[in-house]
Amino acid sequence: QIQDLTFLIKNYCLTELYLNNNELTDISGALKHLRALQILLLHNNQLKKLDKTVKELKGMISLQTLNLFHNPLAQDPDYRLYVIYFLPSVQLLDRKSVTQRERESALHLYDRERSCVVQSIAFGKRVNAPLGTAVGSSRCTQPARRLMMPSDNAHLLCSFCRIPFENPEDAILLRAMTRSLMEFSSVDWNKVATCQERRLENKVEEPHEKLTVQFR
Repeated sequence: QIQDLTFLIKNYCLTELYLNNNELTDISGALKHLRALQILLLHNNQLKKLDKTVKELKGMISLQTLNLFHNPLAQDPDYRLYVIYFLPSVQLLDRKSVTQRERESALHLYDRERSCVVQSIAFGKRVNAPLGTAVGSSRCTQPARRLMMPSDNAHLLCSFCRIPFENPEDAILLRAMTRSLMEFSSVDWNKVATCQERRLENKVEEPHEKLTVQFR
């Protein structure tokens, strides 16, 4: 049974490595140079330190299949979410596919601030829309009201007072109707695959549902 991994020092191009059913207690410094690795089986060993083990694997950006079960480190209550968060390229962990819900839970557990920020991102732009069109919903439609323009004498008085209408409410309405219409769109960013995930999965990404809100 293998207890030392020094023989792997010069094997930079390995894509698959089967080290299961051995007596390995620590892999620190032995595997981090294997950046092309896609499959790594380490189950049935004696690996105890979860953080040190995962740290050794962080540089393996192509790693898709990983087995760590039947190691003491797998007894950690948050073991699976920890691995999923810190090794995002892994698609199959301990013979079980990593789900989107698990990725969301891992993000919320280990980076709650980023999780909140991700869900608050939206894109805004100005929208050209005629006066009186609906904004967002029928309840936001601009009121169909006729503006009362000032008479000649009232206009002189209102110019002095800096109020261009006989009725101040008409001035407020006109200003609201000429204000730029803004549109903000957002999606559930937890369901949007990263560049690395799209490259590894090698498939066309389906369009995501988009929430759009318009207001003045």
